Amino acid sequence: MQRRRHLRDPPGRGAAPIAANPPKVTQGRVAAVAPLTPVDNPTHRPRPSPSLEGVEWEHLFDDLEGQLAAEWESERAALDAESERLRISKLTLHDRLRTMSASEARVVVELAGGECWDAALRVIGADWVGLSAGGDPRLRIAPLHAIESLGVDHGTLLASLSSEAAEPGLRARMTIGFVLRDLARRRVPVTIGRRSGDPQHGTIDRAGADHLDLAVHDASEPRRMRSVRGFRSIPFSALSWVRLEDASGVL
Repeated sequence: MQRRRHLRDPPGRGAAPIAANPPKVTQGRVAAVAPLTPVDNPTHRPRPSPSLEGVEWEHLFDDLEGQLAAEWESERAALDAESERLRISKLTLHDRLRTMSASEARVVVELAGGECWDAALRVIGADWVGLSAGGDPRLRIAPLHAIESLGVDHGTLLASLSSEAAEPGLRARMTIGFVLRDLARRRVPVTIGRRSGDPQHGTIDRAGADHLDLAVHDASEPRRMRSVRGFRSIPFSALSWVRLEDASGVL
């Protein structure tokens, strides 16, 4: 019976509990055991870190404020730069030429017909510019589509990016067709340069939507039937420049 009762008892029941820190037995004597230090002992105070004893808190916060201000300034500069890139991306050649013409900037103009002028910008229209080349006071009108490149100094180039350009006036909205029709009405003698071929002297009889009719005659003679040597219809797209031979025809 005792054997059966022993088998039914679970292991460890009735046995003495094992001490967490059993005493050490040495030659029949029980040695004294040092008590364990509690982890959450309220009387225990950690020693301060020597690295924090010399920290000046005011300087630390000043440094943090300086870092935050630098980050804000960097973010604002990035936003300003992106805004400026967006503004410049919307500029047209016409916008920049309008700024240059306000100060009559000197430019080197390369035209589709192969000519190259050292000229001063004097006026700008909707799709053309008016220039004075070299020491010649006569106004030359060049369609924007005929200009292949403009040589300018670096200061003028940067100034043309200004966002403070003057608002375009009525003259800046005149198309080249409008100007040519006015020259025909006033019978102003002209010399017309084309993308190919020699320049043609004469008087514009009329100007349509995309072309003009030129009565060809010598530049030294007025338009008279006896002096006219022929007629030409010239598309605007073929024009390289138009020079006004009469100072009274200045715009």
